[in-house]
Amino acid sequence: MNKVIIVGRLTRDPDVRYTQTGKAVASFSVAVDTGYGENKRADFIPVVVWDKLAEVCGNNLTKGRRVLVEGRLQIRDYEKDGQKRRAADVVAQNIEFLDTKQAVSNPAAAPAKTAGYDTSSFGTEVFPEEEIPF
Repeated sequence: MNKVIIVGRLTRDPDVRYTQTGKAVASFSVAVDTGYGENKRADFIPVVVWDKLAEVCGNNLTKGRRVLVEGRLQIRDYEKDGQKRRAADVVAQNIEFLDTKQAVSNPAAAPAKTAGYDTSSFGTEVFPEEEIPF
């Protein structure tokens, strides 16, 4: 079984692009807190979203928004400058918005009801290679 569930905040606005066949694909990173006290840190997890859910994310999510992402882990191997590299992404099948746009600009605002979008019937295309910082 390959299932990943993360909760965190977007580190940047989603980048929505379209494939040559017209399918929407969005990418963004989610900052997930780990550890406690002096050992507290954040992991920055790349997320890829396809089709209608990608468009919904692009139209509604912004940096700082809190989300729950449910999907699968995808490991990609690629070559850059003659060096073999490996990258991991979470391919989202469901995303729940855990706050409102107003809550990001005004942290005192009440949280919104969650709104999930199931994309389990969508394709499982491999995300095109992009520049990886490692």
